[in-house]
Amino acid sequence: MPWIQDVADVVGDSLELSRTAAATNAREIVFCGVHFMAETAAILSPDKRVLIPDLGAGCSLAATIDAEQLRTWKSEHPGAAVVAYVNTTAEVKAEADICCTSSNAAAVVRSIPEDREILFLPDMFLGAHVERVTGRKLHLWMGECHVHAGIGAQELRDLAGAHPDAELLIHPECGCASAALYLASEGELPADRTHILSTGGMIRHGAERQGGRFIVATETGILHRLRRDNPSAEFLAANEDAVCRYMKTITPAKLVRSLREGVYPVTVPEGVATRARRAISRMVEIT
Repeated sequence: MPWIQDVADVVGDSLELSRTAAATNAREIVFCGVHFMAETAAILSPDKRVLIPDLGAGCSLAATIDAEQLRTWKSEHPGAAVVAYVNTTAEVKAEADICCTSSNAAAVVRSIPEDREILFLPDMFLGAHVERVTGRKLHLWMGECHVHAGIGAQELRDLAGAHPDAELLIHPECGCASAALYLASEGELPADRTHILSTGGMIRHGAERQGGRFIVATETGILHRLRRDNPSAEFLAANEDAVCRYMKTITPAKLVRSLREGVYPVTVPEGVATRARRAISRMVEIT
């Protein structure tokens, strides 16, 4: 929601926000994102009070796997390294060997010995992207973000045809990412202007190129930041319906209530937090 972004002290992707939360001198943090983001902040900031304005701000991707399912999967692949995307619950992170973001997932996978099996979760499209860029074979959990999975390659092709001068910025969680690269190799999308980028990568790329036109394949909330950072450019949503209903549960009224009443605290049990923090710290060492 633009109003929330405009009043925030910090705007960024999930890990950037959690790192900032850990570094701040503030004793209380109101996390205007989905629940796994607030959990990550609580894990990295055990001495701070973390609040979320709406406990219903969940994540369809994080909900595709729980700790029990992961333990079962691990038992089927003894000795395998578990790489968990940060878009997971604290309990799942605690069962992982290392976490990753969309921007460093390939580097995390490359850090694991080539003779070791890897279980990658929960996003199958991000996993497929990592397989493509690293050449490693991964065991992929068949999870997806309902927003990114709904952005199709045909929509990109149609928009690129209507705007032949546009750059395409595609998040690796998108179901269309692999198809877009194939279409680019076949000349149906502009190969030199088709980019697979993390959320942070999109923000940096958009800000660095003043002016121009961009087709953005990710959740539409990023458009406000992109337009603010580069007001002379035109940013088009690849799919106007790519809206995360969970993120949009955080409204101005709920934020005001959270600040006034101290609701709702997000806590992670100490044992879970300690193990999850270890997996996150391993990721940060590679970043």
